[in-house]
Amino acid sequence: MIELKTPAEIQRMHVAGRFVAEVLSEVGRLADVGVNLLDLEHHVRGMIKRRGAESCYWDYAPSFGRGPFRNVICLSVNDAVLHGLPHNYTLRDGDVLSADLAVGIDGWVADSARTVVVGTAAEEDLRIIRATEEALEAAIEVARPGNRLGDISAAIWGVARDYGYPVNTEFGGHGIGRTMHEELHVSNKGRAGRGLKLRPGLTLALEPWFARTTDRILYDADGWTIRSADGSRTAHSEHTIAITEDAPLVLTRREQETPATRADSGGSPH
Repeated sequence: MIELKTPAEIQRMHVAGRFVAEVLSEVGRLADVGVNLLDLEHHVRGMIKRRGAESCYWDYAPSFGRGPFRNVICLSVNDAVLHGLPHNYTLRDGDVLSADLAVGIDGWVADSARTVVVGTAAEEDLRIIRATEEALEAAIEVARPGNRLGDISAAIWGVARDYGYPVNTEFGGHGIGRTMHEELHVSNKGRAGRGLKLRPGLTLALEPWFARTTDRILYDADGWTIRSADGSRTAHSEHTIAITEDAPLVLTRREQETPATRADSGGSPH
């Protein structure tokens, strides 16, 4: 069942969204050459505990994972793109790091992801990050009453096509609200004018992710980390949004992040 949220409920989701944005900004600030993924994981655990928030990932056990997830953030490096299990890995110059976080505060959830380059950035890595960010903004722009779910999928696909990146349809966006995953799957590939008509109160997590040269994926032995099947590098951008009577409301927008450009998307902020 699809639950439409009231303006008051959306504001409560916005509280969680602002915290998620704060944490991801902090992860981007800390991600540097020589930093271990487990140190980032424990730093985020501390932030969540101090805020009195609840991780949506801890003990998460969907059908595709291997046992319950026992971390609070997904950290995926280079050819890894989704559900990256934090492990004993020290970031190197030029690594691409995708961080994905979902938390609940007072019973309402927000979910967001960003990708940064650690240290020296290669242009081809900046390019795929920009592609996911532009696809996300294109999807947000069409998330308006009267449009259809397929318009969102088509917007993401159109940006990927313009950049020449293939699109995987196994994992995409989703409904969100009282829990991390609610009704509606939002494919990153689709046809405009198709699917559910969008209505005010609908809250969605939109998350374009691309690999440079394949639409196929492989799982690590940990049963969680998803990589591009050919080892090509990847990027992932995600925001939680609410459809309103007017413009779509982005609940997880980071400070100093603008829809048109993000100076922090291409490299370490250090």
